[in-house]
Amino acid sequence: MAATPPSIPDPDAGLFPGALPGSPLRTPLSTPPSPPPGLWAELGWSPSPTQLDQLVALQRLLRQWNGRVNLTRLVEGDDYWIAQVFDSLWPLVPLLNGGSGEEPAPLELVDVGTGGGFPGLAVAIALPTARLTLVDSVGRKIEAVRAMAAELGLADRLSLRCERIERSGQERACRGRFDWALARAVAGAPVVAEYLVPLLAPQGRALLYRGQWGDADEHALLRALGPLRAEIERRQRRDLPGGRGVRHALVLRPTAPCPKAYPRAVGVPGKQPLGGGAA
Repeated sequence: MAATPPSIPDPDAGLFPGALPGSPLRTPLSTPPSPPPGLWAELGWSPSPTQLDQLVALQRLLRQWNGRVNLTRLVEGDDYWIAQVFDSLWPLVPLLNGGSGEEPAPLELVDVGTGGGFPGLAVAIALPTARLTLVDSVGRKIEAVRAMAAELGLADRLSLRCERIERSGQERACRGRFDWALARAVAGAPVVAEYLVPLLAPQGRALLYRGQWGDADEHALLRALGPLRAEIERRQRRDLPGGRGVRHALVLRPTAPCPKAYPRAVGVPGKQPLGGGAA
């Protein structure tokens, strides 16, 4: 078995809090992980050495936790670096390069349907002063993400909520609070908009990660945004490196306070999307 390279933090040496005997991070990788050449140049943002170490450690943690909980299949090689890390960060590159240090207070972000921790954990690493709330309704996934965050030294900046997002959107602790609300691979755009818009502060933004995007998708989203009192601020298109496909990002902004009726009761947004849009 290859020795652990120096660039990979050794949890047993105490570089990441929470590494206890028997923790999943103790099993070494069979091959040294590294991002594909030129990945950061293509992204337009580069991690610091500490951030790169955290991203490498996160891959190791995902590998190990996948043995206990089905978090994601995208953990090996370019599947991890391109389809997880790059895909999580590319729409936020202007924010990453601008940093949050110029903000009057640390940015508050929420990742809705975080699953195995993406985009939330990648964003927490890339924005080292931001505070994030990660929401998922599957308890085993939330506990795995909580353990990974602790081992990565992120626990003091992360809050995890195990609940349906319809409930979060009506909670005083979440509603109208966030600078950015993110959702990746969760549901159709009209449904995701109903999840995210109620979470936004007046100057906040919602980021919808999408795959293919066409006129029908746009029209369905626009119909949903009317009752939510929000609009599309910008659209972005990106070809992922290595021929990994096309991605789109939709940034929404509120035009007025979201009506208290939204989000509707658990299960209703998915069954009856606003504006008759596709679920």
